[in-house]
Amino acid sequence: MQSLRVYLAECLGTFALVFCGTGAIVINQETAGVVSHTGIAITFGLIVSAMIYTFGPVSGAHLNPAVTLALWVARVFPGAKILPYVLGQMAGAFAASGLLHVLFPQNTSLGATLPSGSVMQSFVLEWVLSFMLMLVILRVAVQKQTFEQLAGLIIGGVVLLEALFAGPVCGASMNPVRSLSPAVVSGHTEFLWLYLVAPTMGMLMAVGVWKLMGEKNNS
Repeated sequence: MQSLRVYLAECLGTFALVFCGTGAIVINQETAGVVSHTGIAITFGLIVSAMIYTFGPVSGAHLNPAVTLALWVARVFPGAKILPYVLGQMAGAFAASGLLHVLFPQNTSLGATLPSGSVMQSFVLEWVLSFMLMLVILRVAVQKQTFEQLAGLIIGGVVLLEALFAGPVCGASMNPVRSLSPAVVSGHTEFLWLYLVAPTMGMLMAVGVWKLMGEKNNS
């Protein structure tokens, strides 16, 4: 029962992230820009913060399979939980994109991340953005006593910041499952590989740098 509670938290948290974040993109398109790019970035940052405070005490609120994998590589998360965490995250994401498709059947992208410039440009941006985000997550996750009350604001703030300046070019996904579900449901899978590979590699590189700096698990 305890395990089910943990995996349900990942499912619900990821559902909220994808529903609100990509929903903001969809509604912005449907209302001719009323939400605005700034509003979309704020929505992503706020929902991440809210879900960290809501589900962080239950599951850690990873909400992102690349984060789950990176925390395992950093040896602060057990490998036995990777698959159920990722399955929970995927279930939540696909439920959110499916619901948005029902609500807005005329929308053709459902908030899918698509590069506005070259593929390489977006690949590098996603890699670097994910690298920076994961460094922050590692510091907050390890220094729990120092950052416990501020974790949601710090991580959500980084998501908002990165979405604010890089979103118009690469989409600022930093999350494979956030990109996977709208791409599959909408049928826009032509650039999906980019948003699966770049965030994952960026976050794994962050773990390497974190270890190189001599960080240890003080949790």
